[in-house]
Amino acid sequence: MTTPDELERRFTLLTAVARYDELRMRDTLAPPADEETSDSEADVPPLNRSEALELLALGELIMRKAGYGRQLGVRTARAAGASWTQIGAALATSKQSAWETHNRWLQEQDDE
Repeated sequence: MTTPDELERRFTLLTAVARYDELRMRDTLAPPADEETSDSEADVPPLNRSEALELLALGELIMRKAGYGRQLGVRTARAAGASWTQIGAALATSKQSAWETHNRWLQEQDDE
């Protein structure tokens, strides 16, 4: 069974996004299973069950990796002297929301 934890050992963020994009494009271009297809549409096979589950697990893995990268980005911005107002703006949120979302994680990292 394909899980985000299993895929994490096989994919970096970049390779996970590439595989996700490949599966997502095929899923988008493939005709619905219940419709008749023209010859040109038949060239794009629909995802099988394993690929559909891989697509879901890759989406979760990408969110996890991107979330961790976001935390690291906030830490770097704070270390470079960025204010919570500036960080909030960069994240398209308020300074309060940025602080509430990231401050505890930053303090935990400092304690380690």
